[in-house]
Amino acid sequence: MIKAGIIGAAGYTGGELTRILLHHPKVEIDYCYSRSQAGKKISDIHTDLLGDTDLVFTNEFHQEIDVLFLCLPHGETKPFLENHPLSPTTKIIDLSNDFRLKRDAGDYIYGLPELNKNSIKQAAKVANPGCFATAIQLALLPLASRNLLQNDIHISAITGSTGAGVSLSDTSHFTWRNSNISVYKAFTHQHLGEINESLAQLQDTFSQTINFIPYRGDFTRGIIATVYVDSDKSMEEARTIYQQFYHSEPFVFISEKTIDLKQVINTNKCMLYLEKQGTKLMIISIIDNLVKGASGQAVQNMNLMFDLEETAGLKLKSSAY
Repeated sequence: MIKAGIIGAAGYTGGELTRILLHHPKVEIDYCYSRSQAGKKISDIHTDLLGDTDLVFTNEFHQEIDVLFLCLPHGETKPFLENHPLSPTTKIIDLSNDFRLKRDAGDYIYGLPELNKNSIKQAAKVANPGCFATAIQLALLPLASRNLLQNDIHISAITGSTGAGVSLSDTSHFTWRNSNISVYKAFTHQHLGEINESLAQLQDTFSQTINFIPYRGDFTRGIIATVYVDSDKSMEEARTIYQQFYHSEPFVFISEKTIDLKQVINTNKCMLYLEKQGTKLMIISIIDNLVKGASGQAVQNMNLMFDLEETAGLKLKSSAY
């Protein structure tokens, strides 16, 4: 069994990771680290886990584990690792943005399996992608692989309230969020950097502008991203490009019917829907921001790093109604 430690286990991504790993056939959770909840039962905080585990949060760190998942707020992973040295044999998967960009990455591999699978298999350290970045990259990678991104890209995407993290803010209170919707960080979202780097990895001439408008939604979880680009390909040609690119990927599915968010909630799936109108190709991409956009993708990366079946522990059920 793979012995795993989770740092920041009391948050949304830490809780989702705990849920997945408790039912993973090859993993034993060694500890769930939380400074704020130390001494409390995990099921006291993640109340749906009552009956699933007797684990207790701890603020005691030890390095004798096989894999460490870091679910800390952005900017806190590097200081934590500096103050808590690990065994050289321990693999690291960081779910923050501290190591995603090339300028910060060092020996971390960018952990989008559909882009870097072979490198992830050999990696000791992986930087898990952002949630918006995952949905948007999966919508665009097939086009970049054919050098087909020649003009500006236009994206609007909406995320659930869990994307803001567990700490309360003015825009995550129920009274503000309920029956409400708003734009934030228009054209400047922090995930644009990793999206640009991944597209340039496949299309080395890529320098087009990505016009990204993110929205806060009045629902709990999930991301739906609508992307459109100029394209001279027919609908049939575009669908073939996507089907060929993802033919061996176990979590990406091309739908011939329009898609809705409930199809992917609580799963590690990404679903894509293509539509052609005149010279515009529209791609709709849907994921669960806490699973494929965070903790599920982290487990997918762990499976690859330890030479396990890629889908191990991730055959999860959505809630269609």
